[in-house]
Amino acid sequence: MTEKKQSTGRYAYDGLDRVIHEKARLGILTSLAARVEGVLFTDLKELCQLTDGNLSRHLTVLQDAALVEIWKGFKGKRPQTLCRLTDVGRKRFLDYVAVLGAVVSDANEAAKSSRAKKRSDPDGFQPA
Repeated sequence: MTEKKQSTGRYAYDGLDRVIHEKARLGILTSLAARVEGVLFTDLKELCQLTDGNLSRHLTVLQDAALVEIWKGFKGKRPQTLCRLTDVGRKRFLDYVAVLGAVVSDANEAAKSSRAKKRSDPDGFQPA
């Protein structure tokens, strides 16, 4: 394979799912991935430092994407909402984390290799 073919799209990271990649949704999914039995809405709100409305909106997006499921119930007379990952959600999250790991690895590799090189002004260019 030629060098050009190998580098084409090298850093595209197509596996970074836009639904998951948003900061709040990434936090929600990470919280849920750590707790197979699910997390109560109020606890999830605290873990992710989100308002009721913001968490509710992000959960709707995740539910529409079939990543999370929402369960309604009662503890005594108090209504409660339980959130948890679907099987599909867990797989997509783990796939996403694997790609994110590649991003971190590539970034570390680039940082290490650039430390050894002295930066110079490119020939034929000047600051804009």
